[in-house]
Amino acid sequence: MRILVDYRPALRERTGVGEYMHQLVRAYARTTADDVAVFTSSWKDRPAHGLAAELGVRVIDRRVPVRVLNYLWHRLEWPPVERLAGACDVVHAPHPLLIPSRRAAQVVTVHDLFFLSDPSRTRAEIRRDYAALAASHARRADAVVTSTEHGRRLVTEQLGVPADRVYVCRAGAPTWQSLGRAPNVPRNGCILFVGTLEPRKNVGALLDAYARLLERRPSAPPLVIAGRETPDAAEWLRRMAAAPLAGHVSRLGYVEEADRERLYAGARVLVLPSLDEGFGLTALEAMSAGIPVVASNRGSLPEVVGDAGTLVEPADVEALAAALERLVDDDCFASARAEAGLARAATFTWESAAATLRQAYADAVIRAAERH
Repeated sequence: MRILVDYRPALRERTGVGEYMHQLVRAYARTTADDVAVFTSSWKDRPAHGLAAELGVRVIDRRVPVRVLNYLWHRLEWPPVERLAGACDVVHAPHPLLIPSRRAAQVVTVHDLFFLSDPSRTRAEIRRDYAALAASHARRADAVVTSTEHGRRLVTEQLGVPADRVYVCRAGAPTWQSLGRAPNVPRNGCILFVGTLEPRKNVGALLDAYARLLERRPSAPPLVIAGRETPDAAEWLRRMAAAPLAGHVSRLGYVEEADRERLYAGARVLVLPSLDEGFGLTALEAMSAGIPVVASNRGSLPEVVGDAGTLVEPADVEALAAALERLVDDDCFASARAEAGLARAATFTWESAAATLRQAYADAVIRAAERH
């Protein structure tokens, strides 16, 4: 089969969806003989040198602004992807909206439905297009890829997609150079948050919880915030720079892949108090590195973390503070949680995801042939 995957979310900073698509394509190309190409399009950003070799695929790059192409594809369903990238048997969108095609099977990806449950906290094309179009596009797709069973339930129950058209491709755990062989709970390690500073990440509650921890333990480990800042983060950034958090919270911005292992190696605990998560890749990364995890009990996080981490209600600031305090104070408990995380993370593999994706593509091609 000739497979074309929209790689644009991974073109600049590989957060969330971008990292998922990067690793999924890489695993797929490594485990199948299909002809795989990734499509990139931007006015100013170009694919990294060596991307084709890293992924084991062809790279098709066009100088078309992302916003322009998204509007044309989402709202006008034009131009067909063949005009930009040539003929293919499958075209795979990394988001819930179809990529127009003359004859290729169309596959979309749905991790969560946060754009439906809380549209006021979304921005740009997501706010403009997703809530209005996602249901009809998902029902028209020849296959829908999601990363968890939770996501599959959302797609079937809220978007009305038949269950046999939804394929769960769980993200795989990364392979570290030195981490992942034993618990990583340094006594002086930091409390780490990794994620884009956007509303659903619930950073405000994390700052509240950390402030309570400082009240009880002025010598508490520093809180390290790693992730790209958005305009919605202005109030959080102001709080980090003022008492009582000033001097205790460090902001790193987006951390490149090459620096990710060093970041995790310095962590005592990872905290992810999100209001919703389609998967929660940073939680899996932390577990695979032997780092205890505190996460919210929302979205897909309970499914990913399971009983290997500590789950809390994201609005319960006191519970969040208490969970962090125990992992900071209790070495035996922290090590036990880290061991459990290592065992759980080992069950998540990109090879398994690629095998499921291969079936999704094959089924999609059959359905597309029936449509035509």
